[in-house]
Amino acid sequence: MANLMKYNAADLDKFMDRITRNTIGMDDYIDRILRGQETSNYPPYNLIQVSDTESQLELALAGFKPEEVNVYTEEGKLFVEGKREESTKETTFVHRGVAARSFTRAWTLAEDTEVGSVQLENGLLTISMKRIVPEHHQRKDWF
Repeated sequence: MANLMKYNAADLDKFMDRITRNTIGMDDYIDRILRGQETSNYPPYNLIQVSDTESQLELALAGFKPEEVNVYTEEGKLFVEGKREESTKETTFVHRGVAARSFTRAWTLAEDTEVGSVQLENGLLTISMKRIVPEHHQRKDWF
């Protein structure tokens, strides 16, 4: 226990140096955690745990048409993009509470998670995801 070193905010550089020296392939992951990848809260979303192996991601996309939304996975990430064409007609808003602007959101997926279905209905985009449990880890009832 004598070798246990405690770190505080002043020692953060030493701590990060020690972590990066002892990890391989984790640089991107550590950078995402420290930088706080998401800077925007638009569009708002819910993450729902349906069961031990299933979850749903719901995004509020008021005013978006299905052809304006793109959902895809790439390199272990789930991307949701919304592309809105700016209106050419001049509109005077007394109050603008629905922010129907273009966006890109990304979430990192665990290696054992895959996207099942994607639906856009009544302004709510629902993405169902399932964790794939190998057979040797699945529950087996013997009696």
